[in-house]
Amino acid sequence: MKSTPHSLTDLRGVGPALAEKLGRLGVTQPTDLLFLLPFRYEDRTRIAPIGSLLTGQRAVIEAEIELTEVVYRGRRNMLCRLADGTGSLTLRFFYFSRAQQQGLARGKRVRCYGEVRKGTGGLEMVHPEYRILAEQDPQPLDKHLTPVYPATEGIQQGRLRSLIGQVLESRTHNCADLLPAELAAGHKLPALDAALEFLHRPPAGAALDELAAGRHPAQRRLIIEELLAHYLSLRQLRDRVSHLQARSLAPAGDNIAKFLRNLGFELTGDQQSSIDIIRRDLAATRPMMRLVQGDVGCGKTIVAAVAALLAADADTQVAIMAPTELLAEQHRDNFSAWLQPLGISVAWLSGSLKAAQRKRALAAIADGEAQVIIGTHALFQAGVEYARLGLVIVDEQHRFGVHQRMSLMEKGSAGSFRPHQLVMTATPIPRTLAMTLYADLDVSVIREMPPGRQPVTTVAVSDQRRGEVVSRVKDALASGQRAYWVCPLVEESAALHYQDAESTHAMLSEALPGIAVGLIHGRMKAAAKEQVMKAFADGQLQVLVATTVIEVGVDVPEATLMIIENAERMGLAQLHQLRGRVGRGSGQSTCVLIYSSQQPLSAHARQRIEVMRETNDGFIVAQKDLELRGPGEVLGKRQTGLLQMRVADLGRDAWLLPEVQQLADELLVRYPEQVDMLIERWITRADDYSNI
Repeated sequence: MKSTPHSLTDLRGVGPALAEKLGRLGVTQPTDLLFLLPFRYEDRTRIAPIGSLLTGQRAVIEAEIELTEVVYRGRRNMLCRLADGTGSLTLRFFYFSRAQQQGLARGKRVRCYGEVRKGTGGLEMVHPEYRILAEQDPQPLDKHLTPVYPATEGIQQGRLRSLIGQVLESRTHNCADLLPAELAAGHKLPALDAALEFLHRPPAGAALDELAAGRHPAQRRLIIEELLAHYLSLRQLRDRVSHLQARSLAPAGDNIAKFLRNLGFELTGDQQSSIDIIRRDLAATRPMMRLVQGDVGCGKTIVAAVAALLAADADTQVAIMAPTELLAEQHRDNFSAWLQPLGISVAWLSGSLKAAQRKRALAAIADGEAQVIIGTHALFQAGVEYARLGLVIVDEQHRFGVHQRMSLMEKGSAGSFRPHQLVMTATPIPRTLAMTLYADLDVSVIREMPPGRQPVTTVAVSDQRRGEVVSRVKDALASGQRAYWVCPLVEESAALHYQDAESTHAMLSEALPGIAVGLIHGRMKAAAKEQVMKAFADGQLQVLVATTVIEVGVDVPEATLMIIENAERMGLAQLHQLRGRVGRGSGQSTCVLIYSSQQPLSAHARQRIEVMRETNDGFIVAQKDLELRGPGEVLGKRQTGLLQMRVADLGRDAWLLPEVQQLADELLVRYPEQVDMLIERWITRADDYSNI
């Protein structure tokens, strides 16, 4: 075994420039390369007879050249005809040199690897990898499956394989197995060394389908270890917070009773249960860390308002953070209408404020005059100082990272006190997933919908029937209803054949004479968006053409129609969120999903539309979305802050989470000294919560 490399530059061929590129991949030391895993494998261990090849198959073939010629069929091509006795195949090259043409001479034997496709003259490979074979020097076939790594900036696959091979061949015990052998054996997990060796160099005959599905025991070993590290990091955070001090918020006044009387309706049982638990949490002297998750329109905002009122009445400040200006503005309007009549001052802080307005808001926050402060991520930026922050409320939790909401808690720390924390999400997720992703939080669920709400009827139609939809909308508007018409794009695009908002606004304005049609999209300034939304809410506009900017935060009970263009292109969670903008009153509401007729619906698109037609239950929608698309749409994977997984996939690997939780319990009790090392191996600095 070769000597162990201690730094990247100890590896053959790695200089400062390559080390910098590797650093951008999170590779800062040689052993990090071992955790950069292939996303697929190629089987170059055996030669496939040409006669056995199928279209779409990747294979190694070995054959004799019958003819090489340059042809001009629209563009210059070099065609090389091969035969091996079982069949023939053509190699096609669009880019080639004279030397290549001369090298691929008739009678020579070549070994090629590439994807088989159907060409004009039979089977062919386009730009395959190839090697001309010498009769007296036969080349051995690969002994292992060939790993293919995720695309890496400026680093070729061959170079990456070489570097990983060097680490595998030189490794001693510097890549410690952090799962005690007893626990690994109990959970039928292979040793770390064996798992890494297998995943980078699978033997010939390894089950490619099992590897592609992420179900091989070697993959399971690393997936479980990574999920375990993230889960333990959140458990540690919860443990640290449990030892911190918070103010006990137990107001003696009757503002809560007044607030509930003024609502004009009874709370649901789930709302009342959540409020009772929050009241108990706030009265404690350790920081509340509670997640309230519930479907669109279940009344989470009322629960948040009660929590804010409890904190304000206990003489502390409340910061309410939303991910978008539009949602924050909606909260500002609602909380002002609810709380100001009770003598509670509500302040507004966002990035769009002018300098003078921001200065006044900051002063009111710093001296305690502002009791409830509502805004976007501006709430935890530099220059914001709170006089006595007692409660942090974060809406649409999945759009923020743990470190972002913790930054707000840190900003509100005064002396030895930390603020309580309430986070909310209208993106329900399965319980096991919630227990892992939100292991630092207690979870409350609101499943009941307010009385009088009727399920939204959902239908799907082709865009060829758009005229019928417009006609139906016209009839509905005549009876006093209001409608949303949602498009994926703001303006027409040459690259994307999607319905755009500006063209749709023009079309509806012409098709609905005498009807006030509004337009709202994300490029508009906050004041303009607010003006359009207010006009729609007040009934001055009867139709609102919008982009998905209205996905969250818009509450117009009189709106009963939701038309969604290019519904086949949207994820289930987004479709469900958009549908949730209607059905908020007592009248019957309808959601129309318009799909493109330009090409057949994909299997996934058809399933998503079917789920939307069959159920209004956000928890069922979330589970189906997880099954169909993984956690990307369910949890907002592209939003900042979601745990960034290197090996695990939360959708694919959710079935392992109960085992991860069990393993965490065993590790904490029997081997607590291993925990920090496990977390350090898997959690990148961007997701490191240890300094909170």
